[in-house]
Amino acid sequence: MLRCWAVLALAGCAKPADQPTLRIGFSQCSTTGPWRQAVLAGMERELSFHPEVKLRMLDAHDNSQAQQQQIRELVRGGIDLLIVSPYEAGPVTPAVEEAYAQGIPVVLLDRRITSQQYTAYVGGDNLEVGQTAARYTARLLKEQGSIIELLGARGSSATAGRHEGFTQGLKAFPGLRVAALVKGEWNPTTLQPKLLAALKAHPEVSLIFSHNDNMGRAAAEVVRQLGRTSTVRIIGVDGLDLNLVRQRVLSASLLYSPAGQDAIRTALKILHKQPYQRENKLSTVVIDSTNVLMMMQQSDKILAQQQDIELQQGLLHRLQATYASQQTVLNGLLAALLGALLLGAVAWRSARKNRQINHQLALQNAENDKINRQLVSQNAENDKINRQLVSQNEEILSQRNQLEALSAQARADTEAKLRFFTNFSHELRTPLTLILGPVEELLTSSPDLSTAQRQDLALVRRNTQRLLQLVNQLLDFRKIEVGKMAVRATEGNVVDFVRDIVDLFEKPAQQRGIQVRFLAAEPVLTAWFDGNILDKVFFNLLSNALKFTPEQGRITISLQAIPNGEAVKVSVADTGPGISEQDRPHVFEWFYQGRQRAAGQGSGMGLALADGLVRLHQGQLSFSSQPGQGATFTVTLPRELPQELRAPDGMAIQRAAFDEPEALDEALGAADAAPPAETEVLVLVIEDNADVNDFLARKLRPDFRVETATDGHTGFRLATELIPDLVVCDVMMPGLSGLQVLAQLKSDWRTSHIPVVLLTARSAPEQQVEGVQTGADLYLTKPFNPTFLLESLRTLLANRDRQREHFRRQLSVDTATVAASKADQKFLADLTAIVEANLTKTNLSVEDIARSLGISRMQLYRKVKAVLGTGVSDFIQSLRLTKAREMLLDDGLSITDVAYETGFSTLSYFSNSFKARYQISPSEFRALHLVPPA
Repeated sequence: MLRCWAVLALAGCAKPADQPTLRIGFSQCSTTGPWRQAVLAGMERELSFHPEVKLRMLDAHDNSQAQQQQIRELVRGGIDLLIVSPYEAGPVTPAVEEAYAQGIPVVLLDRRITSQQYTAYVGGDNLEVGQTAARYTARLLKEQGSIIELLGARGSSATAGRHEGFTQGLKAFPGLRVAALVKGEWNPTTLQPKLLAALKAHPEVSLIFSHNDNMGRAAAEVVRQLGRTSTVRIIGVDGLDLNLVRQRVLSASLLYSPAGQDAIRTALKILHKQPYQRENKLSTVVIDSTNVLMMMQQSDKILAQQQDIELQQGLLHRLQATYASQQTVLNGLLAALLGALLLGAVAWRSARKNRQINHQLALQNAENDKINRQLVSQNAENDKINRQLVSQNEEILSQRNQLEALSAQARADTEAKLRFFTNFSHELRTPLTLILGPVEELLTSSPDLSTAQRQDLALVRRNTQRLLQLVNQLLDFRKIEVGKMAVRATEGNVVDFVRDIVDLFEKPAQQRGIQVRFLAAEPVLTAWFDGNILDKVFFNLLSNALKFTPEQGRITISLQAIPNGEAVKVSVADTGPGISEQDRPHVFEWFYQGRQRAAGQGSGMGLALADGLVRLHQGQLSFSSQPGQGATFTVTLPRELPQELRAPDGMAIQRAAFDEPEALDEALGAADAAPPAETEVLVLVIEDNADVNDFLARKLRPDFRVETATDGHTGFRLATELIPDLVVCDVMMPGLSGLQVLAQLKSDWRTSHIPVVLLTARSAPEQQVEGVQTGADLYLTKPFNPTFLLESLRTLLANRDRQREHFRRQLSVDTATVAASKADQKFLADLTAIVEANLTKTNLSVEDIARSLGISRMQLYRKVKAVLGTGVSDFIQSLRLTKAREMLLDDGLSITDVAYETGFSTLSYFSNSFKARYQISPSEFRALHLVPPA
């Protein structure tokens, strides 16, 4: 009996004690949207490692009143810890404080309450999210532009934090401003009409900052409807659906970690009385086109690791089920043993049978022990696997941080290289000016050059223009990389357009005995296209074909519509050596030159640039080739283009002509002869490059008086002191730039009349528009033709003479006051007012007027001479006589009174001056205009 009871006692000790169950309540403001679903998924993943924890989640469906009731319901139901993600901070705070007062730990997830009565906070730093968005916006827009901000729910701490951080971040960039705030309330459907109205009211907006990706997706649809996809960029927050960034629906998304796993881990530390942090703020990462693929690969790897964890957990559950089944069998056997002992107590004759049963039980116990040892071993293996998974997760996290750092560094390096290319290309234009200018001058102005000298100079000019073309290609490459190359298409005949380009290659092809054939399936094929873009495409393709085609070869250009008529296909085929197998995968890569060698080996940019421009035009550039049998490049273009790629009505986009020196010389051949060297016209040259400054001065001195300055501050000072007739100014100068000098000249009434010519290496259309909008009369890009510059200056001076005559006519009418509208008219109005106020003073001098205007005598003289073409004394005399003519019509005044009232010292001086001006004496004028009484 004692032996049997001992067995029972051992069996009872073998039964594992039940682990205590921990209850966590979770009040979720909403489960709608990928971010909220990711929060719950993260919690479930973490809880799979803790079967002793039970989670009860209630969804408030974005209703603060419902969330209050649910929090109180969770507390009444009995929980060990409360996790809350508030919808609105204020309304939810009382219910959270009640739970905290009852001794229940409270963990705030993602959003805060208005009280400090909580145990811990887990979530992103919304203030940092807003500040990061502001910094990224400044980098994306080059610190200039207008923005629309899409706000989340009113009363939400996430909305308040992101808005405050974004506002604080923008203070460091005065060129950025928020044009409108749109209350999205986290609802993509209701925000679209509001955003549509805001974008129509603010067409200057170039970026939208959305408080989450879901509203950002809705904003992208609105931008697409307006046809502004290429001009308006969108930044979101969440970073869960990476395809939005990869497909360029969003320009970027700020990763805002769902933090479900972190919330559970913090809760378990609190429940297990382990050390924890009260504030757990998760980092923010910008996801854009530079790192989205890496982030997607990282996410896929983490997902695969999670699937492995789930498989291991499934195996563990099956083993635990086997263990429970074996335990049940053991318990049944123990019950049978107890029955046998009871029977043995009343019937000792069944002892033998009992011994057999005991023997069987012993065997079964041995089997159970074996099973128990297997389970212990399996549990140890599972613990080892879990530790490996934790280690792998930590390693993945470390690798992700390293990749993010490398991505940021790569992005910075790429941007630095692109800036170097752009700045280097701009700097090349200045020495090109100093090469091409004198060469053009020699070719057009030196008739005594020998034939050999002309050939050498023509060779220099061709190669300088070739270098200029390479510089332009580098700038086009930069524009494509940063998305600044805009398509402005007009409807036209593709056949005529391509034929004009082919005609340029007829002469050089004939010189090498190469036959050029142009085959068009139809005489007219209309399509929408941008001539400035396609010109570069076909010029590069034909240049390549001519370069690689041997003498006596053939180049065939064919043009036809594809069968469905929705696109046009242009093919350029040559009979050159073709493209090798090794070169084919790299044909459209930047700066790749290949292994085929040809005369005049290129830079490796032509085909890459052509491919980028065709894709920008929503077309496709492809090629086919067989070694030794030539190559065929085919451009396929859609005949229709979206509205946003079409030029505005009435805006004709002409094909950008390549520099043709002969045509330019012919156009300038009929120019008027230069004025004599002894001229009063003063030209001020402002150029920081000493060589270009000296070159300009030498070219202008035969025709004008020239003063020079080497920086913007000195140039502006000389302009106000000398009042030149014309200013030639470089744009890119240290200190005060050319645009700033221009703005100051046009805003100062002393110099507002002076025509200004800007010279620059910045050739982008938007840069030229900026110069013209600032007030430039002419915008020339380097290198420039000196003869063209000289003729342009003469034209500007002639236009100013016509303007001067217009002002003189205004001063010749009955009233001597000119309306003050523009700066020059305001100057004349002020000058006229001063003279009229002192009209009776016979000793009124030029010095007195200059002193009243606050300028020097010389400045006043040159200003009046420049605006009216006359001296100050003549201007005073003209006003006196104009006023006298009015007063003579008043028969209450004698002619002597009129003379003295208008500042003439003697009557004879007045009469002589009046007759010299109007060819009639004062008395005759009065007799002619005053009718005697009847």
